[in-house]
Amino acid sequence: MTFAEQLSADLAVIEPALEKYLSRETGEGYDRIFEAAKYSAMAGGKRLRPVIVLEFCRLCGGDVQKALPFACALEMIHTYSLIHDDLPCMDNDDLRRGRPTCHKAFDEATAVLAGDGLLTAAFETAAAAEGVSAETALACIRILGQAAGMNGMIGGQVLDMGAEHRKISLDELRLLQSLKTGCLLRAACELGCTVAGKTDAHTLDMARTYGDKLGLAFQIRDDMLDIDGDTATLGKTVGKDEKSEKSTFPSLLGMEECRRLVASLTDEAVQAVSGQPESAFLVELARSLTNRTN
Repeated sequence: MTFAEQLSADLAVIEPALEKYLSRETGEGYDRIFEAAKYSAMAGGKRLRPVIVLEFCRLCGGDVQKALPFACALEMIHTYSLIHDDLPCMDNDDLRRGRPTCHKAFDEATAVLAGDGLLTAAFETAAAAEGVSAETALACIRILGQAAGMNGMIGGQVLDMGAEHRKISLDELRLLQSLKTGCLLRAACELGCTVAGKTDAHTLDMARTYGDKLGLAFQIRDDMLDIDGDTATLGKTVGKDEKSEKSTFPSLLGMEECRRLVASLTDEAVQAVSGQPESAFLVELARSLTNRTN
């Protein structure tokens, strides 16, 4: 199966599963919250994180169907973070994935609650996963909680807000991005291994290395696209970093050094999984993100 065929196959199971988890009709007057959550969760996107969960499970010889609830849970957390990141009190953005952000399509209070709902639904989904042991489910829930929490993505968001209108060091920027972006990508790799029952130190180190290197390369490329990308292709507003006077990798290192770093980090991600059975997809995935335009 080619890379494109495998990606299509993964998306073909992720999309309906995610929609199923978020489809509720209570008839009790609060269906609007499910509508808002689905509006953002089903708006497209690369589905990079859930795909990585499935592919690391496959890499480790596991059953991807058992990994699916955790893949969807991670995507719920990612979507919640985007809804909240777009709020007026945060980045105050009007566009996400090519259409109005949740607070623009609904209202600010509903968007806050939709994000809250997706976060809690993620743990409900993970806890109800079938076909895995209680020990495995608990380990996966812990990975999700650590990656999304105050020592993970939320901590990174706090650093990101504190970095507005001031210059920070490269070390500070690396920490910020390793938390805000890197934690969920690393969690995706760990979840796949954990569902497959491969939690030895060597396997987890391999997975974490791939996630860390890919996450940093992904963020550097994202910073570059905020400069030389276009809104129509990206599906979100460009030039936000400069407007907020944020320190970014291009502002600290320049575009040419950023290109070199993206290539180098991608090579390191590829090296981490190369030689493993079933690693071809993950290798190609990392390569495909190097020159992405969205």
